[in-house]
Amino acid sequence: MSSREKHLVELVDETGTAHGETTVAAAHQPPGQLHRAFSVLLVDPDGQVLLQRRAGVKTRFPLRWANSCCGHPQPGESLAEAANRRLSEELGAGPVELTEVGIYVYYAEDPATGRVEFEYDHVLRGEFLPGAPLLPDPDEVAELRWADPAALETELELDPRSYAPWLGGVVNRLLRPAESRSGATGPAMTPPGSPADDTAERSGGR
Repeated sequence: MSSREKHLVELVDETGTAHGETTVAAAHQPPGQLHRAFSVLLVDPDGQVLLQRRAGVKTRFPLRWANSCCGHPQPGESLAEAANRRLSEELGAGPVELTEVGIYVYYAEDPATGRVEFEYDHVLRGEFLPGAPLLPDPDEVAELRWADPAALETELELDPRSYAPWLGGVVNRLLRPAESRSGATGPAMTPPGSPADDTAERSGGR
């Protein structure tokens, strides 16, 4: 077990209210425990978003394309502090200015590893400055690429299995921040313990 699997995460209810804590490893064992997380999308001045292909050693959805950076704030840690910590650890980037653009609650089972994601996900937009360094950790990141977010939505529809199942909901919150504030539950929401079907596995349930 990696050291990060032993870190504590904050357990929450479906409104985001904290009610306890557990380890990263325990939260992702079936049937999963709803916990606070964040997903960062770094955006350049042209509106392109940075994607990372998750390293092969990841315990959940390895070698799938995902958003710039993901993680979990430890109990009592602010989202900005946690997100900039993970940007530094994964990408050698930051600190950056972050804006929360929405909440995405989703459940997804990884057929390859047997782990689950059941997360109350704060979607954060980060402003990436041209020329800023990126030094990805190979234990975290297999490769990087920039993508147009509108075109990415089409790619997610055509080839969902190449992408992490939360990415569709994250991109949706980035492109439609006003709509995403009207409700927390994302389209990939599935009760824990239910069999993973194609809807739950598809990125953003679309």
